[in-house]
Amino acid sequence: MRYSLTFLTSLLFLASVRSQGRTYRFQETERVKLFEIKSKFLSEFWGREIRMQAGVVLPTGWTARSTRRWPICYNVHGFGGSHMAAMRHGRQLTRDMDAGKYPRMLYVFLNASSPQGHHEFADSVNNGPRGKALIEEFIPALEKKFHAVAKAEGRFLTGHSSGGWSSFWLQITYPDFFGGTWSTAPDSVDFRDFTGINIYEWKNAYTDPDGKPIPLVRRGKRWVATIKQYVEKELSRRSFGGQFSSFDYVFSPRGEDGRPMPMFNRKTGLIDPKVAKAWEKYDIRLILHRNWKTLGPSLQGKLRIYVGTLDTYRLEGAAILLKKELAQLGSDANILLVPGRSHSSLFRPHKEYWPKGMMYRIHSEMLDRFHSTKSGGE
Repeated sequence: MRYSLTFLTSLLFLASVRSQGRTYRFQETERVKLFEIKSKFLSEFWGREIRMQAGVVLPTGWTARSTRRWPICYNVHGFGGSHMAAMRHGRQLTRDMDAGKYPRMLYVFLNASSPQGHHEFADSVNNGPRGKALIEEFIPALEKKFHAVAKAEGRFLTGHSSGGWSSFWLQITYPDFFGGTWSTAPDSVDFRDFTGINIYEWKNAYTDPDGKPIPLVRRGKRWVATIKQYVEKELSRRSFGGQFSSFDYVFSPRGEDGRPMPMFNRKTGLIDPKVAKAWEKYDIRLILHRNWKTLGPSLQGKLRIYVGTLDTYRLEGAAILLKKELAQLGSDANILLVPGRSHSSLFRPHKEYWPKGMMYRIHSEMLDRFHSTKSGGE
């Protein structure tokens, strides 16, 4: 779902710059680099050149000629973001690493944005082989150029919101490729609570079985918008590329008109049961439930979710259901529900969980995990 108000404000600024006829470009520095390649897989799917990008923040001590190999953190932005995040965070990251106050590793900010919205790095009939291109083309090329460890034990994931879902999806889809995910406030990881909707059992995405409007957005403990109101506002701006349209592009079958079939009718809210059934392919809880015997051993110690109990877009509900499922499966996953935190306040320092901020804890745990491995101990 959406990022914080501050982040949205920056996006509006970028849109303003483009509207004035100027092009907003990635500005490289000595320690912040753009990495970009043409994807053969995606170009063949779309019938035109498709390029993949990331912003890379280099750690203290990195040089092009060094033989040292570095662990790497792959960060996936939320809806509306891009790899440009490397520019915003790079200066502070490098300053803190230089001062010895922050974990030293490669920080990679992937680009999951597209005209269709956020492609989630999931292979789909509408967006193409996004995951395959990332794993087989992009990451190997990036890790070679920037001297990464290039092994699962040094390859970690994190992401917020839609990026949180993406990072969790990548970990369970390629369990032996990555060494762990720290997913924050992920979009719904259990479609029995898809932002408040049980897509399998309910008939309508706007009203619950009792006929009451389903709330979606809240400020603190107060609901401020229903799903219907949210969708109506989205449609007033654009017909596709919005948040719910983005979900359809990732999860839905392709319709006769060449566009993804909507999971629910935007005017009436009626859920299409055939489309909902097709969404099972991307239901993380269901995938783990059905495949735990084969996935479980490879995911040991690798699954973490952090989400506030007052998430702005009610994403904690699906996380709670997944937490129960994983406990029943015997998983050692850590799904932490932070009392009173919202979608954006989750990042702020917490006296008990992360006194120096959530991301400091996440990156420190990544580096600690790397140092506990054979590669990290060398």
